[in-house]
Amino acid sequence: MKRIILLLCVLTLVGILASCARASDKTQEQTKQNEIEVSFEDTKESSDAISLDKKETMEQTGYTIAVPSSYKTASGHPGTVTRLDYDSKDYVGDESAITKTAYVYTPYGYDENDEETRYNIVYLMHGWGGHAGEYFEYSSTKNMFDHLIENGEIPPVIIVSATFYNKNSNTDFSSSIAEFRQFHRDFEENLMPAVEGRFHTYAKSVSDEDLKASRDHRAFGGFSLGSVTTWLQFCYDTDYIRYYLPMSGSCWYYGTYGDFQIERNVDFIEQLVKDNGLDERGYFIYHAVGTNDAVKSQSIDMAEEMLERSDVFTPEHYVFYQKDGGYHDFDAVQEYLYNALPLFFHDSEEPLVISDAEQAAAYTKDTRISDVQSDPAFGDYGRLIFPVNSGYLSGDTLGSLRLTWYNYIDPDKTVEICNYLKSHAEAGETVFYNIYSDEEKAADPAKEDTGLFFFRGDPGAKFATATAGGGFAYVGAMHDSFPHALELSKMGYNAFALIYRPGAQTACEDLASAIAFIFEHAEELEVDTSDYSLWGGSAGARMAAWLGTYGTENFGEDAYPRPAAVIVNYTGLSEVTGYEPPTYSAVGTSDGIASYRTMERRIQAIQANGTDAMIEVFQGLPHGFGLGTGTAAEGWIENAVTFWERNMEQ
Repeated sequence: MKRIILLLCVLTLVGILASCARASDKTQEQTKQNEIEVSFEDTKESSDAISLDKKETMEQTGYTIAVPSSYKTASGHPGTVTRLDYDSKDYVGDESAITKTAYVYTPYGYDENDEETRYNIVYLMHGWGGHAGEYFEYSSTKNMFDHLIENGEIPPVIIVSATFYNKNSNTDFSSSIAEFRQFHRDFEENLMPAVEGRFHTYAKSVSDEDLKASRDHRAFGGFSLGSVTTWLQFCYDTDYIRYYLPMSGSCWYYGTYGDFQIERNVDFIEQLVKDNGLDERGYFIYHAVGTNDAVKSQSIDMAEEMLERSDVFTPEHYVFYQKDGGYHDFDAVQEYLYNALPLFFHDSEEPLVISDAEQAAAYTKDTRISDVQSDPAFGDYGRLIFPVNSGYLSGDTLGSLRLTWYNYIDPDKTVEICNYLKSHAEAGETVFYNIYSDEEKAADPAKEDTGLFFFRGDPGAKFATATAGGGFAYVGAMHDSFPHALELSKMGYNAFALIYRPGAQTACEDLASAIAFIFEHAEELEVDTSDYSLWGGSAGARMAAWLGTYGTENFGEDAYPRPAAVIVNYTGLSEVTGYEPPTYSAVGTSDGIASYRTMERRIQAIQANGTDAMIEVFQGLPHGFGLGTGTAAEGWIENAVTFWERNMEQ
């Protein structure tokens, strides 16, 4: 049903939606409507069913209950609101590094030094023209949170008031749409890790694995354009979020304001539920709108479409409630929050307590490198996590690690990688594979110091193999291949990091053996061997380039398919044979080892031969910047993946 005509679009966009970020000053009497514009059965008499009981006792549709007036006054046990600035990117613009802000509510009694008690978390999004912290600027809303917790109606919870804008954003309506459509990337990559890396939520770490494992303890809600953002969070982030509160808005995955495409969006959501097994994994959407809301039509239309599919969107998963007489304002938002929050987190009301043993098991920046190498979780391959040739390594702890010829080593990434390997190994997964048999190792003892570390992506996805540099003297995997493999696995690709024998010839032989191993064990590894890619930095880049050009058959193995692309960073390799595969390169202008001009000439020569090739040159960067976190090169890996993907066979 499309009730909103063009005139209403113009008037409400200018007059009504602008109020989505501001409390209404209306003092007029809000008369009740006797006839609600919705086609399902009127359930007004069942309003009491939305008491603070569990959602299993409530009707699927009905009317919200007013917030008690006492809940809008100050509580004797107030929570605290903290400003949090965090690193992000301008996803709508050039993806340059920016700083964003969120405000975080912690409940009364929250102790930042108590690392055992963990809390559920709710993220809230404003509407058009709003800003971070908006939900806490209305004291009555914050007071309501305090009272709900104080009276035991919701468990102690952390609440985040975030924004889809950055300080340079244009807040006109079309620009706002562009911003919220990209917000899920900020949420996944920046906001969620920043908040939950500092505050004590159920995520044991900010690794992608732990954030996904704690989805049952995470909710997201929003008002107006924030409601639209909430629906998009459902479309993109059900791996991270179980509970949703869209207030006064529908899904715009397809379409936009005035072109809502309700049926198509609900088709998409239904298929998403089925494809991702959400019935079994669990999800719950509390959808709300006011009966006097000027833009209620899109919410009602979407509710009707979802309720018609009752075999999918059962009361366990979806309810639609209206505020009788409610307008498009923060008075309505308070009521929606009051009614919805007690329905969340019913499987997790007891605070999570992490045992002393679990606390001790997690690596930190202060963990000694030797303790990681000798950890029983890794067996005899723990020594290969860091360079065997220890003369090229300095620092005793994960936080103080330094590697010869490398810059911008990220201690947080080092800790994340070590915890990733440990947690997967302790879970019974194989994270390390030998590429040589015992007989081959006996014949050449140097092969004892080789193997593949596996960072799993989606089963059946394509694979990449990364080789670190180190001047063919050692293997700098912790900075120059492990981080790349981990990030590729987060994108769904299966990624391997090779530990090889130093020396150009032996290193290439080991890479050829690794490729052969992956092809021969593809079924066991659950990888797609078509259109694979080879990645390397410095000496590792030469390996990737040589294998891509000359093939495994020139390094002691049978002939296996060539890669779809090679990613070769900061290497001075200049030779071009005419047989190079598609090639991506990245380098800094201040690299004293690999001249960026030499690399530019090589890429131009490859292009002249009719082969796809590209280079990114970063001003002022030295050699060995790895992922480039916090530098001008940050984000190059996404560009490299895009390059690889465009060279896959269609």
